[in-house]
Amino acid sequence: MKLALRCLFVLFYEAADQLAQSVFTIMDSETYHSCCSLDKVPRQLCASHFVDYIDKELNYSKFFKRHLLPNQPCMFSRSFTEEWRCRKQWVTEDGKPHFQKLLQEFDETPVPIANCNAKEYNANPKQIMPFKKFIHYWKEYIQNGHSSPKGCLYLKDWHMSRDFPEHDVYSTPVFFSSDWLNEYWDTLQVDDYRFVYMGPKGSWTPFHADVFRSYSWSANICGRKKWLLYPPGQEEFLRDTHGNLAYDITAPDLHDKDLFPHFHKACQPLEIIQEAGEILFVPSGWHHQVYNLEDTISINHNWLNSCNVDIMWQFLQNELSSVQKEIEEWRNTMDSWHQHCQVIMKSCTGIDYGEFFSFLKIISDNRMSFLRACSSGNSSDDPRHVSDKLTALGSYHAAFDLQRVAHILECLLCNEDFTRLDHSNHTLQPESLLQKIHEAIHSTRGQHLPSQE
Repeated sequence: MKLALRCLFVLFYEAADQLAQSVFTIMDSETYHSCCSLDKVPRQLCASHFVDYIDKELNYSKFFKRHLLPNQPCMFSRSFTEEWRCRKQWVTEDGKPHFQKLLQEFDETPVPIANCNAKEYNANPKQIMPFKKFIHYWKEYIQNGHSSPKGCLYLKDWHMSRDFPEHDVYSTPVFFSSDWLNEYWDTLQVDDYRFVYMGPKGSWTPFHADVFRSYSWSANICGRKKWLLYPPGQEEFLRDTHGNLAYDITAPDLHDKDLFPHFHKACQPLEIIQEAGEILFVPSGWHHQVYNLEDTISINHNWLNSCNVDIMWQFLQNELSSVQKEIEEWRNTMDSWHQHCQVIMKSCTGIDYGEFFSFLKIISDNRMSFLRACSSGNSSDDPRHVSDKLTALGSYHAAFDLQRVAHILECLLCNEDFTRLDHSNHTLQPESLLQKIHEAIHSTRGQHLPSQE
């Protein structure tokens, strides 16, 4: 393993830990005690130019405390993906994409294709193309020395899991299984944030942060990627004179002080080379730019949970504030100005304050149901996939989740933009939901959870 070329620091755990350790999926009582009284999640604002490399099985609570709470990246070795069917069937013996196998599975499936040589706003324009047409292009691209008059095309943001629910080609590692974002959308059966990416050498993704400032994890099925990451806050130095975020952070224009006046204040990005089989954990709000160094296939999830829901809430407030500033001049001429701001915000971000509340309600309902089942000994009425994940993570985790939802609900109820919205269409009012959560947490203490000191 060529660590010198990859700017990675291998984290060695104590020998005793290695002997005794297995993948304990359940949050332990010590972690619960240390986290349950947090008003504000403590985070490391400065990034090291090394990331932890996790080569052995890791206790879930340690990952929770070392990476989720402090919002710090890490890399998991290929041993965590070696049993995935896609790594066995989508890859040839010499480590290349297995085009024949892929065509057998997906053939005429319509897939989203981005043109890496074109810019549309701050992203690449997309088109829908039959899968087999993209594979035909990819083969020609390789034969022509990784070039094409059509440009560099990249299959990205493909909802393969949603399109082919019967395919069992990978499994979400337990470290990323507390996934509120996909739990919510699975409940609605409308959307998801699980994606497959396939692209030739030279394909890339411009500088960005992930949707809702969520976490993401990215697993290379084959090929290699180069990641350039900046910790939260550094993106403010990477804006032009109009406040627009840089499209390509490697472009020479960034050194022009007339165009990017604050670029000289930015730290150097964290550069990571991700090998085949490895999984990178990208924390909330870490802006990044990604290159495929070889013909590459990857699986990527965006996800949220109790550790970063406050970051999502802050992001939504910032987005609404930006919308309000843009249409401030119409404020006194429109009776429904505040509602219009919510509509515009949803069109830009994909969610408004009303749906954010619905999101919190579904997450809290699932956990309250699970804790009632733990107390009574009866099976939970939640969908099986939700119940299984909550069981794996344990009642301490569910209780911590509820405490974080309660904290965000208290913030919502103190927010003027939220309180002035019409909540009559909600089956449960925010105040009532908050009361139910407090009662659920209180009723479970002394049964399977220790009292909070």
